[in-house]
Amino acid sequence: MNSFNFLPEGWNKEIFHLEGKNIEKYINNNVYQGIVENCDSNFNLQINLGNDVLGIMPRKEIEGINLEKDGLPKENLCTGKVHKFVQFKIREIDENNIPILSRKIVQEEAVNMAKQELRVGDNIKGIVKNITPYGAFIEIGGGLVGLAHIEDLSVARIKTPAERLKIGQKVKVVVKYIDRDSGKISLSYKENFGTWEENANQFKQGEKVKGIVRETEKHKNGIFIELLPNLVGMAEYKEGLEYGKEIEVYIKKIDYQKQKVKLYVV
Repeated sequence: MNSFNFLPEGWNKEIFHLEGKNIEKYINNNVYQGIVENCDSNFNLQINLGNDVLGIMPRKEIEGINLEKDGLPKENLCTGKVHKFVQFKIREIDENNIPILSRKIVQEEAVNMAKQELRVGDNIKGIVKNITPYGAFIEIGGGLVGLAHIEDLSVARIKTPAERLKIGQKVKVVVKYIDRDSGKISLSYKENFGTWEENANQFKQGEKVKGIVRETEKHKNGIFIELLPNLVGMAEYKEGLEYGKEIEVYIKKIDYQKQKVKLYVV
């Protein structure tokens, strides 16, 4: 059973507001969420807590994982939080009666829970934070980010993760691997598109359908054509077909035993 109970930052739009001005009762209590209003010249974040109370998240409390040699997060990581949702705990109240907030505490708690509770195969929520040529970085809760490699985004081979995902997109992902020591997590997105059988059942042998050209190299046995993200068929090589082009194909055979689809380019 999946017992990872953190949500990605911004998954819901709930904003924390103080009830009255008794801040002490909130110290080291629940995980709250707010929107960063400003990043000052020292790279500390400012978050409105309601009732005319402005909370401060010092630079050292913004991040607990991606740190520089001096133990602080990069400047652009701090400035990049402006107008974004962040989760935090209220750590203390300083001598000027200003609430000091910590995202770092939340992140550390998320990492510890992931190490202890997450299991391979767990289905969890995520938000795409960054896309690279080799995969997508997806936050799964409390600022904890996992990586979905490009080959885990769909069965059909793609050239860039941007063909499947976009930054800010809410997704459901499956835990593929977790390092209990480091807390690094590998994720898979392709389970969202169903099994081979479920996809194949949407088609019939002898019908004409549209597909997307995925591989066109001459030295291959043929051309791979995506019918659905998790269903790929093969047709004989044909000149002039470009990657990503939508074409019409004829389904010659659906082989359920070998899980193969034979196609003919119309």
